[in-house]
Amino acid sequence: MSLIRAATESTAYGGSNLYARKGTPNRSGLYHYGLDPYSPDMYPQPYISSSSPLCDPTEPSIPGSLYDLQVSSNLYQLMANSSNSPIILDSNSSVNNSVSSSNISHQSPQSVSVSDNQNSPNFDVQMDNLEFDEDEIQLKLQELEHALLGDSDADLMDPYQELGLDQEPVWETSIKEIISPTSPKECSSESSVSCNDDARTPRQLLFDCAAAISEGSIEGAKNIISELRKQVSIQGDPPQRLAAYLTEGLAARIEFSGNGIYKALKCKEPPSSYQLSAMQILFEVCPCFRFGFMAANYAIIEACRGEQKVHIIDFDINQGTQYINLIQALSSHPNKPRKLRITGVDDPESVQRQIGGLRIIGQRLEKLAEDCKIEFEFHALAGQVGEIGPEMLECRRGEALVVNFAFQLHHMPDESVSTVNERDRLLRMVKGLRPKLVTVVEQDVNANTAPFYTRFGEVYNYYSAIFESLDATLPRESADRMNVEKQCLAREIVNIVACEGPDRIERYEAAGKWKARMMMAGFVSCPFNSNVSGSIKALLKSYCDRYRFEEEPGLLHFGWENKILVVASAWK
Repeated sequence: MSLIRAATESTAYGGSNLYARKGTPNRSGLYHYGLDPYSPDMYPQPYISSSSPLCDPTEPSIPGSLYDLQVSSNLYQLMANSSNSPIILDSNSSVNNSVSSSNISHQSPQSVSVSDNQNSPNFDVQMDNLEFDEDEIQLKLQELEHALLGDSDADLMDPYQELGLDQEPVWETSIKEIISPTSPKECSSESSVSCNDDARTPRQLLFDCAAAISEGSIEGAKNIISELRKQVSIQGDPPQRLAAYLTEGLAARIEFSGNGIYKALKCKEPPSSYQLSAMQILFEVCPCFRFGFMAANYAIIEACRGEQKVHIIDFDINQGTQYINLIQALSSHPNKPRKLRITGVDDPESVQRQIGGLRIIGQRLEKLAEDCKIEFEFHALAGQVGEIGPEMLECRRGEALVVNFAFQLHHMPDESVSTVNERDRLLRMVKGLRPKLVTVVEQDVNANTAPFYTRFGEVYNYYSAIFESLDATLPRESADRMNVEKQCLAREIVNIVACEGPDRIERYEAAGKWKARMMMAGFVSCPFNSNVSGSIKALLKSYCDRYRFEEEPGLLHFGWENKILVVASAWK
């Protein structure tokens, strides 16, 4: 069964009201040079199609699902919800939870056993080599999907029959016992869960569950998760949708399955090279992210002034849309460089690797630069960011060097993960290249070193603003919104909430910490030109008036109402 069924087709990005609540001129050309207009047929399977029939739940995989189930993949995939059904636990279903067995033992260099009576508060266990047996993965995934969709047993084929198993594994019985419709709801002396669950809002339940996990009250946390799944939905209003994903993050933390879910929720590649990934859609439809890219581009244009040759190094170029905008802006600049060279790192984890890598991106940029009468060269550098050395970047004499870090640095492990501290090491390596400019665009939230409960609060506040802002930009029924939230935001939320140690990849920091890291690496703040803030303020007027923009020396802040979401800075 598809996780998100027939949804309204993707909105055409050529529309005048795509990004703004107020009518604005068509700006889609800045982001779609050389591409077909963003049309309703851009989400054929494996995305979403409003004309697609609902998938048969008895099939061994989920064709048409955003997260197609593959038995051969060693990934624990998070299942979302059908279009008209909230994420709830059906009290009449025998398969009614998405957390795995509490008595599974996983063998790794540090063996970790989780039992029914475990109440240890220590969840900061590194599960680097945690893997599930493939048959167990298949069973867990089907159980999780059925729980989230609330399907009745009568409509579902026995997952064990599908795999040719004669009987349920031992861990299945334990799973059913974790959150059972017949399990006692009374409060016990060992549980800190209140008997008055009905009076608590999803927000209260979420924080109660996070507190229970922090205190080691695992059974209490599981009971709260059961209650939460009856109240939340990925089809609801922003608080409900956020609560649905946070609930699964908390369940994954209990069961140590966050790393597998994070890998399974990797942003899927677009159906063709002419379409945008869900992450790129997020960057375009959320003005805070767009303004961050704009600020970086403005700073780069200023740095290019009067230069004949410019070399830009980008450690996470994504689909290259930032540079489509940049090249177009440079084409009309009186002092544009004669030659522009871009080096993009082709990380094996990148969504682009599956649709031709950076080769297609380079071809697109080359065609645009040719039309704009700018000599252009594109270099795709294969390898993980942490393995890149100065000699691999091919810096040349006579070129003004610019390094762009747009939503990339937070993926680098820091000193809290390893003494190697790849985050600061990368910054020092870049400083050694003696760049004319370094631009940094990052999320502004403390989701790195904060203790779990504090981090959970930060995540709730930050993503509450993100989900609310998406509602002001895209219709509730928008397929784009569903894909963005499921492929991008849910993935980040689960990773931040459920994972620790090297498994926690999404490690955002507050603006002050980013500033401190840059200064420790030897960089000096480079104030933005006054024209930058003026242009952004003018553009901001065409959006919903709940977006906000603040500036301080060397930093530009973009947010939603009273919450700052993105910070942009420039350094030399």
